[in-house]
Formats: sequence, C-alpha cells, structure tokens
Amino acid sequence: MAMNRVLKALLLRVVYTIPVLWLVVSVVFLLIHMVPGDPVAQMLGEGARASDLAALRHAYGLDRPLGEQYVRYWRGVLHGDLGHSLRLNDSVTHLVLTRYPYTVELTLAALVIALLLAVPAGIVGALHRNRWRDQVVGVVSLLGLSFPGFALGPILILLVSIKLGWLPVSGAGGLEHLILPAITMGGALAAILTRMVRTAMLEELGQDYIRTARAKGLPERTVVYRHALRNAMIPVVTLVGLQFGALLAGAIVTETIFSWPGIGRLTVSAISNRDYALVQGCILAVGMTYVLVNLATDVLYLVINPRIRG
Repeated sequence: MAMNRVLKALLLRVVYTIPVLWLVVSVVFLLIHMVPGDPVAQMLGEGARASDLAALRHAYGLDRPLGEQYVRYWRGVLHGDLGHSLRLNDSVTHLVLTRYPYTVELTLAALVIALLLAVPAGIVGALHRNRWRDQVVGVVSLLGLSFPGFALGPILILLVSIKLGWLPVSGAGGLEHLILPAITMGGALAAILTRMVRTAMLEELGQDYIRTARAKGLPERTVVYRHALRNAMIPVVTLVGLQFGALLAGAIVTETIFSWPGIGRLTVSAISNRDYALVQGCILAVGMTYVLVNLATDVLYLVINPRIRG
C-alpha cells in the first residue's frame, strides 16, 4: 500500500514536469525570433549579400511559416537534432554533448564542496547558538556571501596559482584543475546553505520529539544526526535543488575565468559569434537539466522524510 502511494506520487511529479518541459522548449525556440532586427543579418554581419542572406535564412528554415518552424524544431528536439553551428561547422548536439560533461562535473564538485562546508558549520552554529563558535560561523558565511564568483576566482588565481604555485591557473585535466573553479562556484552556495542548515537545525532541536529522545537517554550524537539532521535536511534539499540552476548559470562566469571547457564557456562563445543555433542548444541543455534536477529533488523528499510519503 505504501509502495503504491510512492509510485503514485512519483507519477504525478513526472506528469507535472511535462508542461514545464514543453514551456522550456517553446521559449528556446522563440529565442531566435525575439532577437531585435534580423538574426540572419546579425550572424553574417554588415555588408552581406542578399543571396547569402536568403541562403542562410533558408538553411535555418526562417523563410517558412512560424507554425511550421515550431513543428520542425520539436521534431528535431525529439530526434536529438538541435541544428548546425554556423561558426564551428559542427552539429549543435555534438558540441553540447562534448562540453556538457565538463559543466556537470564542475557543478557537482561545487555542490559537494558547499555541502561539506555548510552542513558541519550549520550544525556547529545551531549547537552553540549565540556563542563564539556560532559567531565565527556567522562571520565566515557573511564573507562568503560578500565575494561573488567573478571576484573570488581572480583572487584565488593570484594567491593559489600565481603566488604560491600550488594549482594550475586554467584549463581542464586532473583533480588539480577542478579545485579552484569548484571552490569559486561553491563558496557563495556554502554560505547560503550554512545559514539554512543552522536555522533548520535550531527549529528541529526545539521540537517535542527531540526532548523525548533525550529523555529516553539516547546519545546526543544520535539525537542530533539521526533525528534532528534528517528532518532539517528537507528545506536544505529544497534550496539545493533551486540553487543547482544558479550554479549552472554561475558556471558561465566561472568557466570563462578559468578557461574551463564547459557549456557555459561555449554559450559565451556562441553569443559572441552570434551563433544562434548553438545558443539555443546550450540554453535548452541548461533548462532541461534544471527541470530534471527539480524532479529529482521531489523524489528525494520521499526518501528523506516518511511524513511526505504519507
């Protein structure tokens, strides 16, 4: 019976995701039509011949009715065909799939660093409320919020890479190339999560079931980590799911700073080159990832808290 309720809840969440996916694809399709002026003329630049404009417009299908373009775009998305990059002379699907793993790797590394810093710090702040340890956690988290990625990245490069020579400045390769970009992306998120973990833990530690657990003589470690922390992670999971999209967006800046060959840097290059088909593909990949991550967040709710399964 409980399994049926879980499967029904999962099915409902999948059904709710379908309209969102449709909206994401539709907005990405309209992107090239929302560009001021003629996007084909902007791609070819000033002084382009009328024959070249007509040929490129026909190649992109922009000379067809809007409804027909929309159906063709959907057909291409369903078959994995996102068009062709004019500047790089390659399929958009191949370019996105080549760069996408790098961005996912960087985003997950930043998320792991943020959680490793935020969860212990938030617990310490909650257990030592209004004491010097809590104040230190508050000051450090405030500093983390005060340094955006475009400022923290160059600082880390100057100190760690150039002055100390510990880690490489840019590029992708082994673990040593991943550390600085991941810290740059995960620093601000760690500060946000620390405050969230502290607030959620303080709320849970004041609940009746915590007092009952302590009255039964359970060890403090069991009370804090098995009971309080598990329930406190519900709002944290929500924030992580929402901030995952922010990390993907922040990857554009971080990948540019560290010359990381991910989809964020590819998007910047596509915008600079006015390669609209490639811009559409990159934005669609990020949007789809964001939707799927939110679906996975809903699934985690069912795993973490039995009350939601009920």
